[in-house]
Amino acid sequence: MANLLSMKCLSSLKKSGNIKHLRSAAVSIDKRNYSSKHGEYLHQSVVPSMHYQKSLPRLPIPKLEDTIKRYLAAQRPLLDDEQFKTTEKLAQDFQHGVGKQMHEELVAQDKNNKHTSYISGPWFDMYLSARDSVVLNFNPFMSFNPDPKTEYNDQLVRATNMVCSAVRFMKTLRAGILEPEVFHLNPAKSDTDGFKKLIRWVPSSLSWYGAYMVNAYPLDMSQYFRLFNSSRIPKQGRDELFTDDKGRHLLVMRNGNMYVFDIVNRDGNLVSPAEIQSHLKYILSDPTPAAAFPLGVLTSENRDVWAGLRDKLVSAGNAEDLRVVDSALFCLSLDDESMKDHIQISHNMLHGDGCNRWYDKSFSIILTKDGQAAINFEHSWGDGVAVLRFQNEIFKDTTEKPLVHPGSAPAAVDSASAVRRLQFKLDSELEDGVKKAKESFDSAVSKLTIDAMEFKKGGKEQLKKSKLSPDAIAQLAFQMGFLRQYGQTVATYESCSTAAFKHGRTETIRPATVHTKQCAHAFVCQPGQHSVEQLRGMLSECSKYHGQLTKEAAMGQGFDRHLFAMRYLANSKGQALHSLYADPAYTAINHNILSTSTLTSPAVNLGGFAPVVPDGFGVGYGVHDDWIGCNVSSYPARNVHEFLQCVHKSLEDIFSVVEGKALS
Repeated sequence: MANLLSMKCLSSLKKSGNIKHLRSAAVSIDKRNYSSKHGEYLHQSVVPSMHYQKSLPRLPIPKLEDTIKRYLAAQRPLLDDEQFKTTEKLAQDFQHGVGKQMHEELVAQDKNNKHTSYISGPWFDMYLSARDSVVLNFNPFMSFNPDPKTEYNDQLVRATNMVCSAVRFMKTLRAGILEPEVFHLNPAKSDTDGFKKLIRWVPSSLSWYGAYMVNAYPLDMSQYFRLFNSSRIPKQGRDELFTDDKGRHLLVMRNGNMYVFDIVNRDGNLVSPAEIQSHLKYILSDPTPAAAFPLGVLTSENRDVWAGLRDKLVSAGNAEDLRVVDSALFCLSLDDESMKDHIQISHNMLHGDGCNRWYDKSFSIILTKDGQAAINFEHSWGDGVAVLRFQNEIFKDTTEKPLVHPGSAPAAVDSASAVRRLQFKLDSELEDGVKKAKESFDSAVSKLTIDAMEFKKGGKEQLKKSKLSPDAIAQLAFQMGFLRQYGQTVATYESCSTAAFKHGRTETIRPATVHTKQCAHAFVCQPGQHSVEQLRGMLSECSKYHGQLTKEAAMGQGFDRHLFAMRYLANSKGQALHSLYADPAYTAINHNILSTSTLTSPAVNLGGFAPVVPDGFGVGYGVHDDWIGCNVSSYPARNVHEFLQCVHKSLEDIFSVVEGKALS
């Protein structure tokens, strides 16, 4: 199941014809209609937030023969002829035998559950039943770009503005006036006041069709309610998700100490920004020493171990304070360190020291001493789409309409009585549990290496001019880089959002193909044996095929989720699994050595996650107009520095060929 664990941010979708790259409306944030009523809302959408939810199309279950065909196509570059023959025979036996019955059962079950998607339940279950630590294995991070006005990057000023903007986002969402998430293929027609005024009068049960008529695709927003007041609660065997939208307080962490204060008043309005600033200033100057037994580190434990310790915490009389933590709007971690470079930022935002985090909160905003900010989020409740939309809105609001300024004086209020430091009762067993959790945490993160690379000799614009898909070329560079370094083609995972469907989650794009394998071999192993035209033709072939795979995945027509759902169904009914699932080739394709995820957004500087297998790479990347960036992690089994050198060399070779130059 390794391929199921990586960061699931919205990947670019692709379509043939004039549309090369479709980006989620999560990234199109520059056209929001702001009308702030007393600063309480980000904007007031003409179309209600959930207007399209009822009429979203359902996630299709692919035809079984299509799934098998796609599965075998993805296996072909990973296997030799003998292995492929075995896998092909197993797959065909599955298709005409047990698989046919499993598929029919899945379709029947799906027909009886029209309110959701066939993947939603199994996917929640997969995440919540996993017993590994959420740190490194699940929680990704996305760091904010600095505020363009440098004086606003002060830790206190930025923290206050982010908290205020987060409350404004929450209020806008709950009032139903947050702009719906819509992916516009023809914004000139659909992203207009005229269309919005018209579509708001179309009943919710039909509204999706109205948007579809003008080439706009509303996206599922069912995950949004779990952004706030939510936590993952450890339980033996399977965790639970908890949400209490009555909570009005913020959880703040500093030096491993935990503090709470209200950021929403009894009337449901934002507490005055100057008061919030005063409370945060009080916490930043609190002389209390670093927590001797920082409870947050328990959230980094194996889930069953943490569940047992949590039961002990409750028995020791801490139930009320745990409830306060779980129901907080979100967690704000204020770190006392300054960051020296991108690498330190990645380590700090992905895992930190384990003490100043509550990894189970749906999301945490982390702010370092020098005002570097990021979001670290728990992954079971949702994918990158809702978090990215939140991050984009927060960045836009804090940079364009900050509520406190470098010269703002904090309110003269009694922060000492408004802010409460949580003090947990711990016995020696719990203290020992904290100590052990910290040791496990330190051991795990000490094995992680992160490195970054920027390729400055070209990007999206040049590739598009050459009629090449930017995402396909980035993925090809990873294939070439790995081949150059290790001489192999290995299982590769690229996440793609299926948010265009009701309760869609993600589908897998399989970027290692027969085309990338042939092309990588030509570039890496036989550089002098092909003309520039031939190499150019191979690039074009890779691009076309990757575009097709991406379009299929975005439309719910991959093979990974379908095979996963059938296996889940068989397991849940206690049925024996077909030997396709025991095939070493099936195990290998799900042992994703290259786990990749892309995003570009005006708000996001870096995104990152750990490898999903011990001998893998975690590859976060973005293709920008005139450069390409990668942020890559590995464990000791792989050399990340060398991998990035090989990827850089691959991009140099690819761009040489794009420019019509022969390979040296």
